[in-house]
Amino acid sequence: MKLDRVIAVRNNKTIYRDGDRCVKVFNEGYSKADVLNEALNQARMEDMGFNVPKLLEVTVIDGKWAIVSEFIQGVTLAQLISETPEKKEEYINYLIDLQIGLHSKTCSQMNKLKDNLRRKIATTEFDATTRYDLHNRLGNMPRHNKVCHGDLNPSNVIITEDGTPYIIDWSHAARGNASADAAQTYLLFWLNGDISGAQIYLDNFCAKSNISKQYVQLWMPIVAAAQSAKGNDKEREFLMSWVNDARHE
Repeated sequence: MKLDRVIAVRNNKTIYRDGDRCVKVFNEGYSKADVLNEALNQARMEDMGFNVPKLLEVTVIDGKWAIVSEFIQGVTLAQLISETPEKKEEYINYLIDLQIGLHSKTCSQMNKLKDNLRRKIATTEFDATTRYDLHNRLGNMPRHNKVCHGDLNPSNVIITEDGTPYIIDWSHAARGNASADAAQTYLLFWLNGDISGAQIYLDNFCAKSNISKQYVQLWMPIVAAAQSAKGNDKEREFLMSWVNDARHE
C-alpha cells in the first residue's frame, strides 16, 4: 500500500489515494470503536443501495487504524459552488434532495442520534446547569428513526463525470430526527462562513420537506452544543454563544 498521495488532512485523520483505493488513516490513539462504527455505517448504507464508496477493508497501518474504500473520481459540491457561484442555489438544492432521500429511509441497526448528541453534550465545557437544560431540551424533542448523515455539507458529496453523486464520511451517521440533521447542516454552512448559503439551505430544506423553520431552529442550541465538543477554540466560542443566547430567549 502506497501512502504518498495525500487527498486531505483533518484534525484526527489523513486521507490518501492509493490507485483506485481511498485510505483514511486515523491518528494514533483514535477510538477503535469509532473507526469500526464508521465502517459499519458505510457498509450499511452500501447495503441499503445508497451511492457510497464501497468499503474494502478495515486495517491497521503502522499502528494506526485505517478504513480502505473505493476511490471516487470526481468533484465535490463545494468545489462546484466555488467555481460556479451563480449556480449556488441549484447545488444547495441538489444537496437537500440527497439529504431528503436519506431521511426517507430507516435503519434500526444504527446508533440513535439522540444518544450521540447526549454523549457529546456531556463532554462540553458548559456548566452543569446549561448541560442539564440541554439534556432536557434534547429529551423533549420527538424521537424518529430516519437515516441521518450527521455531517452533510457540500464537501461530503462527490459528483462523478457521469453525474452520479456519492456521499462520503459516515462517522457521525445515526438514526433520528431529520430536523436535527438539517440543523447540523445549517450550522456547518455557518461554520464555513457561508451565511447566505446557510439561509438558502434552511429556506429550501423547509420548503421541500414541509418542515417549519421554527422546528429546525429548536434543534440549533442542541447541535451547536454537541459540535462545540470537537470544534477549535474560535468555533467553540461562537457555538457557546449560540447556546447561551438560546438559554436566555
